[in-house]
Amino acid sequence: MTNFPRAWFLAAVLLIAGCAVGPDYRRPAIATPGPFRNSSDPASTNSLADIPWWQIFNDPTLTNLIQMALTNNYDVRIAASRVEQARALAIQARSQFFPQVGYDVNGYRGKNQSAGAANPTGGGATTESFEAALNASWEIDLWGRLRRLNEAARAQYLASQEARRGVQLSLITDVAQDYFQILELDAELQIAQDTTNSFGKSLAIFSQRLGGGVASKLETDSAEGELDAVAAVVPDLQQRIRLAENQLNVLLGQPSGSVPRGSNALAGQSLPPEVPAGLPSALLERRPDLMEAEQLVRSAGAQVGVATGDFFPQIGLTSLFGGSSQQLSDLTSPGARLWSVGINATGPIFQAGLLYGQYRQAHAAWEEAQLEYQETALKAFHEVSGQLFTRLRYQEARAQLERSVAAYQDAVHVAMERYSAGHANYFEVLNAQQALFPEQNALAQMRLKQLLIVVQLYKSLGGGWNQPEAPAPAN
Repeated sequence: MTNFPRAWFLAAVLLIAGCAVGPDYRRPAIATPGPFRNSSDPASTNSLADIPWWQIFNDPTLTNLIQMALTNNYDVRIAASRVEQARALAIQARSQFFPQVGYDVNGYRGKNQSAGAANPTGGGATTESFEAALNASWEIDLWGRLRRLNEAARAQYLASQEARRGVQLSLITDVAQDYFQILELDAELQIAQDTTNSFGKSLAIFSQRLGGGVASKLETDSAEGELDAVAAVVPDLQQRIRLAENQLNVLLGQPSGSVPRGSNALAGQSLPPEVPAGLPSALLERRPDLMEAEQLVRSAGAQVGVATGDFFPQIGLTSLFGGSSQQLSDLTSPGARLWSVGINATGPIFQAGLLYGQYRQAHAAWEEAQLEYQETALKAFHEVSGQLFTRLRYQEARAQLERSVAAYQDAVHVAMERYSAGHANYFEVLNAQQALFPEQNALAQMRLKQLLIVVQLYKSLGGGWNQPEAPAPAN
């Protein structure tokens, strides 16, 4: 019976040692919606995000630009440095699981050192002392405080990895958006130049008829005014193209200069025929911002455990082994040996609310992290749903604009033929040309919007989540 209380005590210690103070991690509750509306296949688990980015943006020139950005971009390199910092902090936290071993070597030679003052007679002995020892200390993680520290540091490291993935995904989509923006400006520039040529031909015809006495100066003045108004757009577009190239070069991490274009102009850029979104719940497993937020929740919860562990005593083992002697040659002799083994415990008695305040702060930070995760998830669901709806509306609008441009192009052709045959006045020609120019620009802008909404949807779905981090092989 004498061993019974001891056995129970041993079992209680082992039970406590197997647990860690503080809350165990559970993913915060998320109200996941049903299948996304306006997806090409709402019930399918396939998603646009499963496709590698170099297949989504099927343009070899754009692929090369993205590869360059992933290598040179400063934000990506900064994010990689932050990952390394978090990795180093995780290594530091993990080191506390193991004994800390060090050494201590001392040696001195002096006179009257034991008296603490100079000998007034000038006498006294000269003494020497040498000491060398190995020491070790180890904190027993009885309450799980060190395990929570390690859990928090590891979660921070994983969050930094997800943050880097988020930076990479943002960079890929930003490069694609800027590239398509440049192609759209190129298209607008070409439209402006073509329209300038069209008004120039009209002015030439009006001037010829004016010289023949069959037209008025009103016609030539009106045509010249329209020509100059459209021609004035060209320098502005050239300036906007230069600024867009500079913006893209910043992402590429290179000096200012011309950005190469592929053989496909804006109208030649392909769009995915189908855009499956996958299941909403899959966003929780592939969007970098959501996965980063979840790791931050885990880290904050572990910090609550660390703050809880500070209420309990910290128990450690210490040991020392070495030698001490007055002669260096005797330092390793058996009589000079010194050693010690000890156990220590330190803990709080009265802190005037310090530990409680730290615990409340950690708990509030944990609650904040959970709320931020839930808010990020809610915004993600709404973001994808809205972009799917917008994509369909853009598709309908583009079809209408294409019909409108074709009709206005035919109207300009018919008006010129009627004017040349003397069956129409110059107002019909100018009106048709004036209507065509903005409609062509609107079509170019709608094509850009269609490309951008696919890029944004790819990002919102966490595109490339299962792809290797290294850039795609060069074509």
